[in-house]
Amino acid sequence: MTEAQDLFSLLRQSTDVDPQAIDAIRQTIAEGKDRELCRINALAFASKRGLDEERTISAFLHAARVGIFDISWNVLCPGCGGVLDTNATLKTMQKDEYTCALCSQGYSPTLDEMVEVTFTVSPRVRRIAAHNPHELPLVEYYRQIYWASGADLPDEDLAEKMEAFSLEDIELAPGEKAVLHIQLPPQFIIVFEPVTHSAQFIDAKGEPAKERRNLSLAFDRDHVQSQTLEMQPGPLRISLENRTDTRVLPTVFIACPVLHDFLGKRRPFVTAKRLLTNQTFRDLYRTDTLDINQRLKITSLTFLFTDLRGSTELYERVGDLSAFDLVREHFQVLHEIVAAEAGAVVKTIGDAVMATFATPDRAIAAALRMRDAMRALNDKSGREDLLLKIGVHAGPCIAVSMNERQDYFGQTVNIASRVQNLANAQAIFATRAVVDDNLTADLLHRNALTPVPHEVSLRGIEREIAVYKIP
Repeated sequence: MTEAQDLFSLLRQSTDVDPQAIDAIRQTIAEGKDRELCRINALAFASKRGLDEERTISAFLHAARVGIFDISWNVLCPGCGGVLDTNATLKTMQKDEYTCALCSQGYSPTLDEMVEVTFTVSPRVRRIAAHNPHELPLVEYYRQIYWASGADLPDEDLAEKMEAFSLEDIELAPGEKAVLHIQLPPQFIIVFEPVTHSAQFIDAKGEPAKERRNLSLAFDRDHVQSQTLEMQPGPLRISLENRTDTRVLPTVFIACPVLHDFLGKRRPFVTAKRLLTNQTFRDLYRTDTLDINQRLKITSLTFLFTDLRGSTELYERVGDLSAFDLVREHFQVLHEIVAAEAGAVVKTIGDAVMATFATPDRAIAAALRMRDAMRALNDKSGREDLLLKIGVHAGPCIAVSMNERQDYFGQTVNIASRVQNLANAQAIFATRAVVDDNLTADLLHRNALTPVPHEVSLRGIEREIAVYKIP
């Protein structure tokens, strides 16, 4: 435990890490069950202990940076919640499409809901069973390795729950062969193997057969999906062979409503999109996010652009030194507000800021706070020196690596920038995609703000779009 103590001492030196979150993490590592330390869902961790989500995510990121945790970027199946691929960084996520054998569906990954970020305790700090996943019992392999942290699984009676839709299961060592004898019910059956992600579907229907049928299945890394077989209900002999160099865990599932209900239960989890819009992550992992050739899709991200109106005149009016101090103070305030609203500053360009948020309401909340903060700074100086223009837009984009840092590309980014150019002094302009968001509408209503619509033409955009001024 000496090394663990040293790592926690190093973690506590970070002044912006929540001490309560650190205490909760340390207690869990000291007293928690092994499975509680494998692929930790930071949102569930915060909820269970009454902690702030953003401060908890920040604590886990700092803890990972000093070596207490290993981060995993897991590609998920949106159908069954299974982990289709796991990566130590986003850089190694290179496939354009993933196929889930259990669901028999292919998916093009997006960073919104198909990539989760989890934290597993480092073996330097504490050894847990999942550090040797091929020694886990079958049920725990499903819990800790196959299903994602967003799958809402029961804590104590998972084996009993799985028995409700399972006919049989077996463990096969490398090269081992075995036989399963089952009574095939008149239902859709899935012989699923979670290590190789292999599946054989059997559509059992018609008159029950009295004679036993035979089926041979071999598990390897190449042949993961077989054509659906039609069979009559009745006795079935399944010959199994493990052709891999690791053990396999073939399981016979009944594709019944109980299984579908089980697989459909979800809980919130930290998405890759949310982490990329987290200021702590950008600060700690600035150059270790995306490979230069990667283009990762995000279904919807909110962009906020700001710029100072009349900054050239400001330098002329108050002098370079005073103007520089004012602009630097304005940058510091904006950075603090963006981080406080669960956003991240992507870059600054001259006197302008580009920031991202996972949801439109957090961007608008930040915009309102920015406007108030600039007014407060102007009141303090007794002059209208800082006149901030703000534009907000949300939509799809591509996450890329540019100039050795993680950035974004696409029409959504272009529109957000041009919406900001429409704004005048101390104005907030937002598009319909932002103001029509339910959480944004609630926020504006609570602040007694009614957006005023305008149809405008933006350079490079063929159609007119609705832009709203937030008074």
